[in-house]
Amino acid sequence: MSSRLFQKVVKEQEQQQQQRHEEEQLQDNESGSPDSGPPSSINPFDLLNDDDVDDDPDQETEVADEALIRDEDKREQLSAQRKTSDVVSTSNHKSKKKKKKRSKEGSASSTYKVERSLDEVLDTLSLDVSSSSPQPSSTKVKPENAKVCNSIGKQHTPSVLQIDPKYLNVENELRRIFGSKVVKSFERSHQSGSSRQVRGGRRGSYHVRKTILVSPSDLWSRWDGSFSMEFLETKDGYSYFRYVHSPSYSQAQTAFEAAQAIHDLNSVANILILHPYHLDSLITMADYFKFVGEHQTAADAVAKCLYGLECAWHPMFTPLLGNCQLKFSHETNKPLFKTLFTHMINMDRRGCHRSALEVCKLLLSLDSDDPMGAIFCIDYFALRAGEYAWLEQFSEEYKSDNSLWLFPNFSYSLSVCRFYLEQEETSQDADTDNSKATSADLMKQALMLHPSVLKKLVAKVPLKDQAFTNILKHAYFRSDEARIPSVDHLIRIYVERSYLIWRLPDLQKLLRDTAQLVNETLEHNKSEAKDWACVREEAFSSEKNEYDHLLVQDFSDAVSTLPPDNLHNFVVDPRMGAEQNGIQGNPLDIGQAPPRDVANRNVLAVLFESMLPWANYGDGGEGRVADEDNQNIGNGQGN
Repeated sequence: MSSRLFQKVVKEQEQQQQQRHEEEQLQDNESGSPDSGPPSSINPFDLLNDDDVDDDPDQETEVADEALIRDEDKREQLSAQRKTSDVVSTSNHKSKKKKKKRSKEGSASSTYKVERSLDEVLDTLSLDVSSSSPQPSSTKVKPENAKVCNSIGKQHTPSVLQIDPKYLNVENELRRIFGSKVVKSFERSHQSGSSRQVRGGRRGSYHVRKTILVSPSDLWSRWDGSFSMEFLETKDGYSYFRYVHSPSYSQAQTAFEAAQAIHDLNSVANILILHPYHLDSLITMADYFKFVGEHQTAADAVAKCLYGLECAWHPMFTPLLGNCQLKFSHETNKPLFKTLFTHMINMDRRGCHRSALEVCKLLLSLDSDDPMGAIFCIDYFALRAGEYAWLEQFSEEYKSDNSLWLFPNFSYSLSVCRFYLEQEETSQDADTDNSKATSADLMKQALMLHPSVLKKLVAKVPLKDQAFTNILKHAYFRSDEARIPSVDHLIRIYVERSYLIWRLPDLQKLLRDTAQLVNETLEHNKSEAKDWACVREEAFSSEKNEYDHLLVQDFSDAVSTLPPDNLHNFVVDPRMGAEQNGIQGNPLDIGQAPPRDVANRNVLAVLFESMLPWANYGDGGEGRVADEDNQNIGNGQGN
């Protein structure tokens, strides 16, 4: 055999093997199962048999013909294999699609199986104890699961004090009242001045944390984490917490108490430079700015307090659900109550009554003892915000004793609430609820229980109708004192807080007609007055004023301002303060300020100075007389 023919045959065999190898790789990639190809039928080394090799030309031609015939046969086999490979590739592609469909069906079935398994697990953890199940193990587990789920249910039941966070933001309510364009233009006018102040200094590059109580300003300092909140215990479905101070904050508190002892506002300002979120210093500055007439600056100081207090919240602290308690008895919790109360009054003065209502609910839910007296103004905010149905629900569900109507504010506010609900029912042609008392009946009940409210309202509103003058001539409404200290104090708070409501003509008519009806009733049945007097004495049996910690001026809308000359004790040099008080040494070592002299001073200046936390007038002598005079002045303002 010639070498040329041998090389030609070898090349063709190599090409065939390469094509087979490529087809096998394609099949492996598509089908994933390697197919073993048929073994080669021709071994090229068989052609190198020296025994059969002969130099005869006839034999060479015969061998060449046989090789050509074999070559043609191989080409036919290759073409047939290519056709079969095309068919296999298409079939593999179809099978791949089928596999994808099957995988999708399998995943759907698997998710369905997971959902079924979850449903079965939930069924096993069902709270229905009476359900019969044949498995004894499940019956053993159910009581324990029922206890756990019942405790969780107690914690997450919707409370009447549950807070809507979208109404906590003052800016949102201002946009609803005045429109977004007016609020944006107002914000731009204030931001332009602040941006000019920032250009000269360094810009803060940190991210301001968003809070729900207030909207923080970009100009405020970064939250320094100087205090935090710790979890105490869980009791009766409520979680108890308290604030904890860091060592640096405790040092700042010591410096503040030293500055407070000598009435040094400069030292208080220096504390805020080093500790921008020292709460007592911010509250002091807010009081000062309020007295000098800088109400917006005072409100900003209060908002900064709330920002720091919220940044320190515990992850488990969820006050919006009404299931968390911060007891006022813990000294570190008191700043939150003070700032929330001041923030609530500030929002009410801006006309944001719904936001003030939500803050009042938060304040009332944090401590069931109500140390700030939020229960005595929550009815006013509900009426001003138009939440009449909620106020009725609150009076029925709060503490589940249904005794709120005994308080002077609720006895009159529930009548006003029912009056507006009756108007809504008549305007909507809805069926009236006959199971509830009418507004006239509730007003008669309020006048019989607390008759001294009428005379105070006539003087405070004022009610100039001649009919009220004739009504007050009756013996039952002649006096403006109930001769029960707690009742008289609560009536002064109610009149100071809610007298604006009674300027509406419809409510004046309701009050006038009902008071005349009471006079007519008492003329025919005088014993009814004695019965209501017994109810009043039994409800408020204490001979002492149980609410003397609540100041009447704290519930007032009036903003008292004094000229800076009368507040000179706010800003003094530390050494000057020590020399004036006859004290030598370092002012920071002073623990308590000496009693202040009130002789030959402005009465109003002494009154507002006495409201400061560091005011000290002594325990006896002239200091006691000054305290009594201040109390009489406060009572006179409440009247």
